[in-house]
Amino acid sequence: MKITVVGAGAVGASCAEYIAIKDFASEVVLLDIKEGFAEGKAMDLMQTASLNGFDTKITGTTGDYSKTANSDIAVITSGIPRKPGMTREELIGINAGIVKSVAGELIKHSPDVILIVVSNPMDTMTYLAHKVTGLPKHRIIGMGGALDSARFKYRLAEALGAPISDVDGMVIGGHSDKGMVPLTRLATRNSVPVSEFISEERLNQVMEDTKVGGATLTKLLGTSAWYAPGAAVSGLVQAIACDQKKIFPCSTLLDGEYGLKDLCIGVPVVLGKNGIEKVVDIQLSDAEKSKLAESAEGVKKTNGLLDV
Repeated sequence: MKITVVGAGAVGASCAEYIAIKDFASEVVLLDIKEGFAEGKAMDLMQTASLNGFDTKITGTTGDYSKTANSDIAVITSGIPRKPGMTREELIGINAGIVKSVAGELIKHSPDVILIVVSNPMDTMTYLAHKVTGLPKHRIIGMGGALDSARFKYRLAEALGAPISDVDGMVIGGHSDKGMVPLTRLATRNSVPVSEFISEERLNQVMEDTKVGGATLTKLLGTSAWYAPGAAVSGLVQAIACDQKKIFPCSTLLDGEYGLKDLCIGVPVVLGKNGIEKVVDIQLSDAEKSKLAESAEGVKKTNGLLDV
């Protein structure tokens, strides 16, 4: 199993590290446009192999897509990260050009590849990847919902004073501060609704803290987060590579599901060896449907800025 990660910055390198440590891939290729950067990151990571007990081979290359040939899965993290005060949508101009070029090069060298898009604004970049590659919809996946759900579970565990392994929850909708729809009604602590343990007011605070999870970290760090995004990507890659049939909320091209068409947005899907194997249709309340529809309008507005 060969995995390519385009962009050897903080998110890409974390992604490569987590994939390697899980030891399910034979090779991870890091690619970057900065001379020697990916090669250096790969070498540094390989020097942890004996310490972390993995045999995955990590190699780096400066812009040579031939080194990515015959990749089974490719992750696109390349683009400019957010700075404090920036929205994900403000990145669209530069990142659209990068994603368009990267997707084309990846398909040229690995025609059967499954693409995972991380670059922001993520839902719109996932939609762009569909438009420029023409790949079947099960082979292009946007990462956002997996990350947003991890942040939701962190906030839930914090509010509950519970171990995070006790907590389950999901975020659907767009990967943006205003577009996320944390499904508080369905969140549980060891199968018991979390509303049994905390007040509605506290649960609403959890929801709001989740929605600004990325912005909170950007303000603290001075740039976008990387550990949790890298881990989220590695979870999706492993589910596909190991044919786990796991359910993750991912940005996927919808064609009538949830009453939405011709856009990519976060909904629960089953991930396996073919990529997105099924869109899971969960029964939403009227309020949740309304929030998802509102989120979709925001995504469509951002999509309208694309030059495709």
